Amino acid sequence: VQLQASGGGLVQLGGSLRLSCVVSGSILLVNGMGWYRQALGQEREVVAVISNRGTTNYVDSVIGRFTISRDNDKNTVYLQMNSLKPEDTAVYYCYADVVRTGYARDQYWGQGTQVTVSS
Repeated sequence: VQLQASGGGLVQLGGSLRLSCVVSGSILLVNGMGWYRQALGQEREVVAVISNRGTTNYVDSVIGRFTISRDNDKNTVYLQMNSLKPEDTAVYYCYADVVRTGYARDQYWGQGTQVTVSS
């Protein structure tokens, strides 16, 4: 199973970016998916998560600005980020809880994509 994230980049204060993460491999079912981020010198923190039924949760600092969504047919999770602030600057990692063919279940991480917000 592999997770491939894309969509990061450099954006100005108040700008927008959309992150995508595709899960591929011998997949039977993708349960929860989400996005975490890690700023330089800080611990990784959860940004947003979404269940396979579409229930979402966000860290308080992004509520009203970020939206997580998923396409179950494509095994893809998205993070629409609006009104970006310099404090959103971090490496963003996608996450998926996957049941593989054969019914083994594991958690997987993408490679990370850099988001930089300039002021």
